[in-house]
Amino acid sequence: MFDPKKLLDDLLGSQIPGTSGTVRDKAGQAVQMAKDNPLAAGALAAVLLGTGAGREVTGAAVKLGGLAAIGGLAYKAYQNYKAGNAPAEAPAAGEPELLPPPKDTAFHPSQAPQGEDEFTLTLVRAMISAAKADGHIDDDERQKIAGKLSLAGIGSDAEKFLMSELESPLDLDTLVAGAKTDAQKLELYTASRLTIDPDTRAERGYLDLLAGRLGLPDALVDHVEATVSAAKVPAGTSPNPRW
Repeated sequence: MFDPKKLLDDLLGSQIPGTSGTVRDKAGQAVQMAKDNPLAAGALAAVLLGTGAGREVTGAAVKLGGLAAIGGLAYKAYQNYKAGNAPAEAPAAGEPELLPPPKDTAFHPSQAPQGEDEFTLTLVRAMISAAKADGHIDDDERQKIAGKLSLAGIGSDAEKFLMSELESPLDLDTLVAGAKTDAQKLELYTASRLTIDPDTRAERGYLDLLAGRLGLPDALVDHVEATVSAAKVPAGTSPNPRW
């Protein structure tokens, strides 16, 4: 069985696929990997979700790891919402500070009633569902992804899980039911919004539908939008390059 948290790290680019170290820890190795096998050197999202040419998560979130990053972003959005602040992106000149969610809050992974691993899989499923929202992953694209995943070094079990999720029809009822608390509902939406930038009607419509099914207030969704946008920059312009 694969490690769900490592797979989430791979998807968000906070871990080099096929290794046990972070991008920052393995900077030298990443350079060599990029020469030997470009597919294994970057975030799996670029392979699986087709987001490599768009926007990427900045170093603040990368340093935390996938699960803590999603929880931290959701918690930050929630805190701003509860404080009555106006949604606003961080200044472009500086990277927004991102901290893991406090341990005594429902946003911390240890507070997951169904267990960290199970909720992590729910977040991965949310990301894949969001990636499929614009319909670009057809049969031909899935075949290409399968070939790329085999080169990414994530392991056969993780490959099978990802391909199974890609091939499965959208099941919003099951996805939404995977979030057991209000905090997890917000994290599920945050993970989905991290995956895609709603540049098409289909993507925007999917996120709006998901927010509605999760019962998230519009004002809270606006805070997630602002918080996630502040944590993402156009690919290649991150103030903290991956290598």
